[in-house]
Amino acid sequence: MTNIEKALALINTFATTDTEKAASLLAEGYIQHNLAFGTGRDAFVGAVQALGAAPVKTTVNNIRAFEDGDKVFLQTVYNFAGAGEQVAFDIFRFDEDGKIAEHWDNLADKAEPNPSRHTQIDGTMEKKDVDKEVTRKVVSAFVGDILRGENPDNITSYFDGDNYIQHNTGIADGLSGLGKALAALAEQGIQMIYNKTYMVLADGNYGLAVSEGTFGGAPTSYYDLFRVEDGKIAEHWDVMETIADKETWANENGKF
Repeated sequence: MTNIEKALALINTFATTDTEKAASLLAEGYIQHNLAFGTGRDAFVGAVQALGAAPVKTTVNNIRAFEDGDKVFLQTVYNFAGAGEQVAFDIFRFDEDGKIAEHWDNLADKAEPNPSRHTQIDGTMEKKDVDKEVTRKVVSAFVGDILRGENPDNITSYFDGDNYIQHNTGIADGLSGLGKALAALAEQGIQMIYNKTYMVLADGNYGLAVSEGTFGGAPTSYYDLFRVEDGKIAEHWDVMETIADKETWANENGKF
């Protein structure tokens, strides 16, 4: 099995409730960064077992899958035990034995289409076989200059005019749509702040940036997936998640 196949097999155990399969894919010292779950292989297997006992079956629908070195990153729609559909990004790190050793994620409720009628998951599916380091460089620079606000005057250099497909639930297409959304937030006194970026993963012409900041003053984890075309940002998907208060954490590994 490839690492992508292993990652997909692991998330599918939520639906199949195959605890033996889950255990076989995980390293014993599995590190969990989802703050709602305990850390370690046994904690993950226990969560799969608990889903098997739920009256409503969990569904798992993977949309996109990527690989970068020892990490696989996925975009997936989950419905855990009938609690409602959630759009998620998952990142899995593999150890030297090919076991899944660490996991990070961000989840948000599935929403209605945005002002341009795009959903959180539709859009371009094709991945181009281009140098991922070029993609990583473009995404890293954009996140730093624009999202972290280090060189905001450079914003137009990252886009091909107003050609920009947006999947954020509240923002319309184009650089113009982004500007209008940010202006509307400012009028409401809401700030979307990116303070630190922990990793930028890339595969072909897709790059995923994992960042920490605040939204409306609340500590927030930002996962932003970008499609890059000819050195420009062409399409964007994201999941924002409020970071839970530390006293509620089920593990001490932290969100990042």
